[in-house]
Amino acid sequence: MATSSVSKGCFVFKPNFKKRKISVPVENYFNEGKSMSEDIKLRFETYQLIWQQMKSETEQLQEELNKNLFDSLTGFLQKSHLGFLKNSRDWSCQIKLREIPTAALVLGVNVTDHDLTFRSLTESLRNNVTPYVVSLQAKDCPDMKHFLQKLVSQLIDCKDVECKEGKNIQTIQKNTCYSMDFLSSWYRNVTQKTDPKLPSRKRSSSSQCHSPPVVLILKDMESFTTKVLQDFIIISSQHLHEFPLILIFGIATSPVIIHRLLPHAVSSLLCIELFQSLSCKEHLTTVLDKLLLTTQFPFKLSEKVLQVLTNIFLYHDFSIQNFVKGLQLSILEHFYSQPLSVLCCNLLEAKRRTHFLSNNQCENIRRLPSFRRYVENQASEKQVALLTNEKFLKEETQSLLENLHVYHTNYFLVLRCLHNFTSSLPKYPLGRQIRELYCTCLEKNIWDSEEYASLLQLLRMLAKDELMMILQKCCSVFKSSSGKQLGSTAKTIEEFLAQFQNLDDTKEEEGGSGSQPKGFPKTDLYHLQKSLLERKELRTSKKPTKFEVLRGKVVNFIDSLVRDYLLPPETQPLHEVVYFTAAHTLRDHLNASPRIALHTALNNPYYYLKNEVLKNEEGCIPNTAPDICIAYKLHLECSRLINLVDWSEAFATVVTAAEMNADSTISEETSEIIHARFIRAVSELELLGFIKPTKQKTDHVARLTWGGC
Repeated sequence: MATSSVSKGCFVFKPNFKKRKISVPVENYFNEGKSMSEDIKLRFETYQLIWQQMKSETEQLQEELNKNLFDSLTGFLQKSHLGFLKNSRDWSCQIKLREIPTAALVLGVNVTDHDLTFRSLTESLRNNVTPYVVSLQAKDCPDMKHFLQKLVSQLIDCKDVECKEGKNIQTIQKNTCYSMDFLSSWYRNVTQKTDPKLPSRKRSSSSQCHSPPVVLILKDMESFTTKVLQDFIIISSQHLHEFPLILIFGIATSPVIIHRLLPHAVSSLLCIELFQSLSCKEHLTTVLDKLLLTTQFPFKLSEKVLQVLTNIFLYHDFSIQNFVKGLQLSILEHFYSQPLSVLCCNLLEAKRRTHFLSNNQCENIRRLPSFRRYVENQASEKQVALLTNEKFLKEETQSLLENLHVYHTNYFLVLRCLHNFTSSLPKYPLGRQIRELYCTCLEKNIWDSEEYASLLQLLRMLAKDELMMILQKCCSVFKSSSGKQLGSTAKTIEEFLAQFQNLDDTKEEEGGSGSQPKGFPKTDLYHLQKSLLERKELRTSKKPTKFEVLRGKVVNFIDSLVRDYLLPPETQPLHEVVYFTAAHTLRDHLNASPRIALHTALNNPYYYLKNEVLKNEEGCIPNTAPDICIAYKLHLECSRLINLVDWSEAFATVVTAAEMNADSTISEETSEIIHARFIRAVSELELLGFIKPTKQKTDHVARLTWGGC
């Protein structure tokens, strides 16, 4: 794009839109590395379908869990504002009117989930209480001026404010000092200009529509400056009769923080009511129950993968959003790395897709370890057919997929039944939460563990009322199922309940206790010893009561259900199709190891840059590596204190190793360039935290790390 002009000038070249880079479809990324398969697009579409279904289920669950909290908050705000409207002209209530209605909303330490909660809360309040809802964060309000400025700007941007009013105020705010007087006058003008011809849905018999409250949400109340909070509360209480304000404090720790930040003179100006959100652990249990402990979604997690996700949740952030993102990553990795994940869909669709499996996919099925074990247990004729006849293989695959679906249906029913027993026992031998029991059942045969043996012993000591209550819960669990194999289980439990109700243990115990002596007669030591032996024999030879016999039958029945239906997933053929087991891959993505990553990048830049020139033998320092890599490798050879002069000379030697001959010398300009490159590399290492300046020696730096990694 040269020009033939001989004079100096400025030339404009229009871009060639025809050569614009075309974006690559997302599903094409599945066609890389170990994901090579002819079902790329279908796998990607299946992943999108399953994830969208799980995402919508999670969002619906979040709305249901927040509904009670939002309803109680809405009722509190409406009640507080109606009380203000009724008593606004009563001079005896002027003291009460100086108290700002305040809702202390305790959300927990999962701070990353708070934005979603506040977003839903803001939408709910705007639909049910007032159009004027403002959310502020501490980072945007370092002082009172910025606090009021943010408050005014968000109030102006409210949807229900007319465009003309917004323009007028926006022209005023450049030349206006923000204050509560300005807010009061703005609120008075806005409420007086409300159109009286609004629909009946937006008008109420009271004057709430014409003077709606202003709800101010402080998302992170603990982070606000104490002076800013105190000044705003004191000023707002003086203007409450002109500017009806309601506060909502978002609290992550404890409500005690309010009294720690605000003195009594300020906190007495607040009419505080406490609201508690659902516990993070309870929320996690509900999410697992809706997404994993069900046959609605075919995708499942192995024990190690589920343990990685729950450990990150319990020991790092308590964030449900991060847990769901980890679940999404697991689904994506499963459909990317497993070619047979094309069958990870609902049962009818999976059966249909088996008819269109290619020869390569049939070979992939034969390579599965679970399918190999299944073939080894078959007759010789069937083994030959499974390994040679593709039509027979597809028919058998359909049957195995159906068996896998039935297995999951029965598995989750028996798991919930067993959890009803374990959650009511002392010390919780198999865990208090169902996810703990689920992880144990995924890992091994649960009946081989010592905890399960102690569980059976405790079940054989349950009282009649406790046992009947648990059996009623189990009966409701099995009644909700439409499975064929466990269809009669509910009837069996109902029969047990009927037998318990017909028992009359009191008469039997009275009849049995009448034959025992009430006390020892006055006699010598020999006869006393004889009486004790007789009583011991009577106690050991005592027959069990009808209740004990029936209780033993119930325990044996539950034990048989566990042994029949709680087999680990590894025992099921084709379980690799629906189970994601690459826990190490998930751990590498989610558990950050910055020190290892930095050492790998600086010690072996080829690992990330994939440049063939950077390949070198271990222990060598190539001059083609980035400057920071050369400086890093040289600093590994030094002790705690590094001489900058020696370091610089070694750096220059490595950089110019390929360019210099035995007799050649470096020019002064090249030396200055190398020196500048060395200074930049050292500065970058200091920024990363590998070295620091030291006062012990002026021309030395101190090494902050020791060892290779």
